[in-house]
Amino acid sequence: MSKDSGNQIVSRKRVVEHGEVYTGEREVGAMLDLVKDETVRPDSRFLEPACGNGNFMVEILRRKLAAITARYGRSRGGWTEKAVCAVCSVYGIDILEDNVAEARRRLYDVFAGHAAATLGGISDELGNTVRFILSRNVIWGDALTLLTAGGDSRPIVFSEWTFIGGGKVKRRDFTLDTLLKNTPMQEPNLFSDLGDEAFIPLPVKEYPNVNFLKLSDNEQNQPQP
Repeated sequence: MSKDSGNQIVSRKRVVEHGEVYTGEREVGAMLDLVKDETVRPDSRFLEPACGNGNFMVEILRRKLAAITARYGRSRGGWTEKAVCAVCSVYGIDILEDNVAEARRRLYDVFAGHAAATLGGISDELGNTVRFILSRNVIWGDALTLLTAGGDSRPIVFSEWTFIGGGKVKRRDFTLDTLLKNTPMQEPNLFSDLGDEAFIPLPVKEYPNVNFLKLSDNEQNQPQP
């Protein structure tokens, strides 16, 4: 779990009820340095199963966007596509609703800050796209039961976003339950992207290829609560 201040707990009650103890910024950086090369690849996927309010995800996105800016900063179109790809690669789950909301906000703010510095601002279309992806990638749920939280529990579903060229994205939805239960622990899955052969189960749903800036326009692409 994570927190963006020096405090590692919000309240004793949350520690007792949810085991919520946040990871400090220094520790986050040191741990990510162990996989430093992967943290700067736009399409290298990361899943934080107890993401708190997002320190790991935020730092990963910062590193990715910094690398993208260094390489594509002079190309508005190139930067935008790679930056959205980076957002698509970061996933998280937390059992507390306020943590999920804050994590999504922090990730959006990091993206918007880089967009302002690189593009001079963030358009409504780009902003809506990023918010939509974050609504799919950062889930209010329980990583132990693999179910969503909030009263209407159902299997957690994550979207795989694959950039296929020409600005198009292929979206496929997978249940986390299927990803984990059908994958031997020693083998990779949807969230292992180190260049080895990945185990990919059958998706629960596939969507037509669309431009990456039109993902939120497809009325079938409704986010999870």
